[in-house]
Amino acid sequence: MKKRTWAIAAAAVAGTAVAGAAAFIVQEKRIEQPPYTVERKDGAIEIRRYPELLVAETETSGPRQAALGSGFSRLADYIFAKNCGGEGIAMTAPVLSERDAKIAMTAPVTSERSGDQWRTRFVMPAQYTRETLPPPGPGVTISTVPARRVAVYRFSGVATDAALAKAEAALRAWLTQEKLDGGAVSYAFYNSPFMPAPLRRNEVMITLPG
Repeated sequence: MKKRTWAIAAAAVAGTAVAGAAAFIVQEKRIEQPPYTVERKDGAIEIRRYPELLVAETETSGPRQAALGSGFSRLADYIFAKNCGGEGIAMTAPVLSERDAKIAMTAPVTSERSGDQWRTRFVMPAQYTRETLPPPGPGVTISTVPARRVAVYRFSGVATDAALAKAEAALRAWLTQEKLDGGAVSYAFYNSPFMPAPLRRNEVMITLPG
């Protein structure tokens, strides 16, 4: 009888864990993303057009992964109002209203080289303007990214330096094949570390003329 009780309890815990994981995955998929249009698709590759975007950004030094971690933490402090002069932007409840509203964080977080440093960016939610955003703290800048055209290579798994380099090489080879001139590269990460690796969405983005 005791074994059966433990078996039932274990099954209940496992069921709860699976349900929790499923809810977490659904929640992440609902995070706001910037709009874009797809001009062309070829397997894992897309050519997209993005509108002008309002972003919070910061620059940090060091290896890519360490710089991304530092940059993310600094921007998260801004979002959580730990290093800004206003109410800030909380990342929990999906309520859309005034300056002090609590809203979900957007995706993706992007990273790109800026001289000898790395620039990390959060796209600001669509309902915000420069005037309604909380003032940023030290090391954080509110900027506007102009409308742009980009080539994108999408892949899942853990975004190691090797995986990003492989994806970039594949994308640049495709651009060469299609006689398209590629410019600077940036990396986009759509999920938290808690998302199972096979379900993560990572992208390499290369700017295009036009």
